[in-house]
Amino acid sequence: MKASLRICLWAQVACFSLWPILAFAQSSDLVENLANCKAGRETCDGSRLSPSQSADAALARHERNTSNCRNGYDSCDHSKLSEPETIALAVAEHQRNVSDCNDGMRSCDRSKLTQSEARAVATAEQQRNLDNCKDALGNCDLSKLTPSQTGRVNEARRQINISDCKNGTGICDHSGLTPSETREVTAAEHQRNAQNCQNGWDECDHSKLTASEARQTGYSEHQRNLAACKDGQQTCDYTKLTALEARALADAEHKRNYTACLKGYGYCDPSRLTVEEARTIHPGN
Repeated sequence: MKASLRICLWAQVACFSLWPILAFAQSSDLVENLANCKAGRETCDGSRLSPSQSADAALARHERNTSNCRNGYDSCDHSKLSEPETIALAVAEHQRNVSDCNDGMRSCDRSKLTQSEARAVATAEQQRNLDNCKDALGNCDLSKLTPSQTGRVNEARRQINISDCKNGTGICDHSGLTPSETREVTAAEHQRNAQNCQNGWDECDHSKLTASEARQTGYSEHQRNLAACKDGQQTCDYTKLTALEARALADAEHKRNYTACLKGYGYCDPSRLTVEEARTIHPGN
């Protein structure tokens, strides 16, 4: 009898101990179910929702359907929209279609445009084609240009060609240049080559430099090499340094090495120290 009573008491204690865990698990499950119902998932169990939760879930589904309709998604159910929402959606869809037509997008449905909107779209399309032709883009239809527009396009393309020739960009057609434009382009090409050489850039042709430009380029190249040597860069060519520059660099490096050994910070080569310098170095450095 005592044993049975003891077992019963232990069972009650175990139930009371597990109750918070079971309650928490059930609460967590209810929260997850509510989230599933709000999201419209198949795992939603509507029978487990309270009246207020059912209302929240229905509101979430309605808002999601309204958003889907506004975004033009296939999952939109027009029958679930209220009259004001249906009107607002129709207005939004019409404006989106007008915008698509004005931008030349494939989603444009011209049959839904008013006469005024259709005229505006045609004007926008003509202007877009004119701009494309001026910029020599692929979506240019020369057959749709008026004689006046054709003249403006030819002039715009001629200016683009001049700019490309002067800047060394794009496709330069020298045959389309006038004699004066050819002289301007030649001068621009020469100046660009001189700048490339002086700055050490690619596409430098030393043979096209004047004597003055060659001297300036040589000076710039020497200064760049000297700076590279001072910074310890791999591009440094010590053979191109003057005797004075080489000595100055050697002195600077000697001082740097001594300072590194003295302070115990940085690369130190004790073998390069003088006897007097070696005596000043603390063994712990």
